[in-house]
Amino acid sequence: MRLSRSILAASAALALIAGTVACSKEDDAAGDKQIDVWIAFTDYRLDWAKARADEFNAKHPEHPVVISGYDSYEVLFDAVSAAIQKGTPPEIVQYFEAATQDARDAVNKDGEPLFISVQQAINGRTDVLGEPVVLDDVVDAARNYYTTDGQFSSMPWNTSTTLFYSNKDMLEKAKVGKVPETWDEIEAACAKIMKLSDAPKHCITWPNHGWFPEQAVAQQGGLIADNENGRAGRAQNIDYTSEELLNFVKWEKELYDSGTYYYSGKQNDWDGPQNAFAAKEVGFLMTSAGDATAIVGAGKDGGFGVDVSRMPYNGDVPYAGNLIGGATLWLTDKQGEAKQDASLAFMQFLNNPKNAADWHKTTGYIPITKAAGALLEQEGWFTENPYQKVATEQLALANGTPAATGVLLGSFVSIRAVLTQAVEDVLVSGADPATRFAKAQEDAQKLLTDYNALYGG
Repeated sequence: MRLSRSILAASAALALIAGTVACSKEDDAAGDKQIDVWIAFTDYRLDWAKARADEFNAKHPEHPVVISGYDSYEVLFDAVSAAIQKGTPPEIVQYFEAATQDARDAVNKDGEPLFISVQQAINGRTDVLGEPVVLDDVVDAARNYYTTDGQFSSMPWNTSTTLFYSNKDMLEKAKVGKVPETWDEIEAACAKIMKLSDAPKHCITWPNHGWFPEQAVAQQGGLIADNENGRAGRAQNIDYTSEELLNFVKWEKELYDSGTYYYSGKQNDWDGPQNAFAAKEVGFLMTSAGDATAIVGAGKDGGFGVDVSRMPYNGDVPYAGNLIGGATLWLTDKQGEAKQDASLAFMQFLNNPKNAADWHKTTGYIPITKAAGALLEQEGWFTENPYQKVATEQLALANGTPAATGVLLGSFVSIRAVLTQAVEDVLVSGADPATRFAKAQEDAQKLLTDYNALYGG
């Protein structure tokens, strides 16, 4: 989720890739057998991925997997762009969910798709190089998002959603009977918390990132784009003036104006809100499920309990569902049969039940397959850590509509940045929500129209 600019430049650079299947086979024969996997992690998640690669390499030494970590999705995409221009792209690339349309549109110099659908590459096999295929077992929320034109396009890995974190001790002290579930209940709970003798300066926080208003729109059954959120055909028109979006922005502005909502003052700042919660400067935090393990741990270190629950929603309208976040692994085409199979095998190994369960325990990202979830149940993991099941349960509540599945947009990252800037202008500069978001729609529409003109829309 943590990217601040479009990958149009990267997608354009991807078009420079040269080579054919025959050339790839010649490269294999010449000793170019390494499988490069580039991911946007440099912390403990990179360490975890490298450890799994070592295990895989012990089983499959003929095509060693090498994991490279980058500081952010932005840095990663810049690195991919440079590698493509040199003719040395990685075999596997981690793209976050908002880059799905860009990845689908990326082509090589011959005008052929740069990436091959993982489903197509597997081609009905039940194992690849002895590694059982787990693609068919991926949980519905991720499967639905990454299925385009009837093809499961990429291999989900780190899948998340937005969750709500509460300081249990603060709630108890303020005599808040239950964790709030709706926007109105948040206001009521915050009114009590802010009356405490040692009340925090603010009550609630979340990052100013387009993912949060997008979540709120989905919860209310609204759409971001036409053609059923880009699911029934390429999205041609943006809707940033919908009632669903303005409902959320106006509510956020009310919280900000009253001092209830804490804004760190920095767009796309994930650490600031999380640090404020850990320091007991707020009682509530909305952020990614991928941070659940760290946030609960920070509460323990700080001497307070943390409750993890569903993202609060607008109680005045029917609930449609929450969106996924996180990223997925894309398979570069034209690797040559042996190399492609090794890449596919690693994807399956990385997400086998044992590894997927351990990845969930380590990070808080959801168990990506049903078998991984079943294994965790058998181990008693969710009994001991019930908060770790909340994200999966929330995603399972989605009604299956395009609103709850999520939008597919070209230039989505730049479009999302327009949304984020508009929210900041409403909060910090006092811009009128309706007026400011009418301008945001114009700006976002130009980005989408320009993108579609380049990529066949």
